[in-house]
Amino acid sequence: METKPETLLVPSRLRDSTEPGIVNRVTAGEAGWELLNLEVRRLAGGEAWEHETAECEAALVLLGGRCAVTSNRGEWPGIGRRAHVFDGMPYALYLPRRTAFTLTALTDRLEVAYCWVPTDQDHPARLVTPADCDIEIRGGHSATRQINSIIPPGFGCHRIVCVEVYTPGGNWSSYPPHKHDAHRQDSSGVLLEADLEEVYYYKIDKPQGYAIQRVYNPDRTIDAVMVCQNDDIVLVPEGYHPVAAAYGYNCYYLNFLAGSAQSLAYADDPDHVWTKDTWTAQDPRLPMVHLGMETG
Repeated sequence: METKPETLLVPSRLRDSTEPGIVNRVTAGEAGWELLNLEVRRLAGGEAWEHETAECEAALVLLGGRCAVTSNRGEWPGIGRRAHVFDGMPYALYLPRRTAFTLTALTDRLEVAYCWVPTDQDHPARLVTPADCDIEIRGGHSATRQINSIIPPGFGCHRIVCVEVYTPGGNWSSYPPHKHDAHRQDSSGVLLEADLEEVYYYKIDKPQGYAIQRVYNPDRTIDAVMVCQNDDIVLVPEGYHPVAAAYGYNCYYLNFLAGSAQSLAYADDPDHVWTKDTWTAQDPRLPMVHLGMETG
């Protein structure tokens, strides 16, 4: 049976971009998988959020605004700099299991993505600053995009991987289509592909803008095409998952992944991998954000 788009698209709960509250949320149980949970919150100035990570490791990514975090693992009095995701590079905070924390908004509006994943390991809390986030310009021509590493493979954690991706209007992203839904190693033990659950959280630089995402697997038991707007979440339980940004609208998405390895190992769709051989130049509109450009 074919998977329908509405089962993979989680629409924003708050279409008013100024309204505080839970912007969007999906748990592993709701997604029908085992590990990955995501919540995006918007706080008014001075508002505080108290929470415990329990038996999960967690990551906080500042989408816009500044905050202070106090916890039983340490204190971080001023996190964040960009006013919004198109304003500069990210700050993030990794928190281990059994962490009790309070996050307080220091600006009139704060928007934060919170990911949590079950773990039986302990790793130290760690602040990630813009200077820690490597920028990669990947692809070519109208398939060029920018990837900012936030919690990359090799980061001191158990399962979480996190990147953010910027795609200029009219360009394709996550292209050629790739998947990471099988754990495969070569004869020497090198990881060729990891089995990962993944979420996409979207921002578009103009409120009426949108992107298109397709999620499909080889036997087409999943084959869904979705219109993605500000603050929508797309679930990728398996299969290939390319994105196209509508002309005139720059697209941002935040990816969280977790699964069989703390890795981004993937396999390209063999039907479309040939397109890589056509790339002779990259889109000069990138990088879209870079270190030191923040105005917030």
